[in-house]
Amino acid sequence: MRALAPLDRGLALLLAGLAGYVDSLGFLQLGGVFVSFMSGNSTRLAANLASGHWLAVGHLAAILAVFVLGSFLGALIAGGEGARSRSRVLLFEGLLLACAALAAAFGLTPLAILLMVAAMGAENSVFLRNGEVGVSLTYMTGTLVKLGQALAAAATGLDRTAYRPYLALWAGLTVGAVLGALTYQWLGLAALWPAAGLAVTLSVIARFSRAA
Repeated sequence: MRALAPLDRGLALLLAGLAGYVDSLGFLQLGGVFVSFMSGNSTRLAANLASGHWLAVGHLAAILAVFVLGSFLGALIAGGEGARSRSRVLLFEGLLLACAALAAAFGLTPLAILLMVAAMGAENSVFLRNGEVGVSLTYMTGTLVKLGQALAAAATGLDRTAYRPYLALWAGLTVGAVLGALTYQWLGLAALWPAAGLAVTLSVIARFSRAA
């Protein structure tokens, strides 16, 4: 996060907010299952596996597999690390979210959920670095670890501002999740339409922000 240019930091904050927004919609729709936070889903999978709740195991396994598929497709579509690569991933994410909104409108809620999961997996390919995730956008565990380490550096006088990008990224996701929960109360999964629109808008901005 600290290595990003100011414009890219802004994009990362918006995408963290988008991830929080979509995850909140999925969490409320599924009653406690995530569409972006796969560590939590893995723990739920293990608990259900131990207790023999096979239907829940199947649902969670499908979500985990589709998230990996989304990440796989996002990395293939990116095909690099420049502005055009980011734009392609964001457009793909926006199309997945729009398809999810359409599926929900036609009563195909399970399909809508899987498309949301794939979109969240793909989003993590926006900031690739040497073929791997450069900035964690849909999960905050690593970001919070870095926040704690940066606070330790500030407390010892080494770098008093290093914590700010990590705190901002966490706050972005949290604010997005609050907005998602509020919007879900009014619109249900139709709240996916603004998310799709934001992803497509960011795709256009990323494409023309600089030559790459």
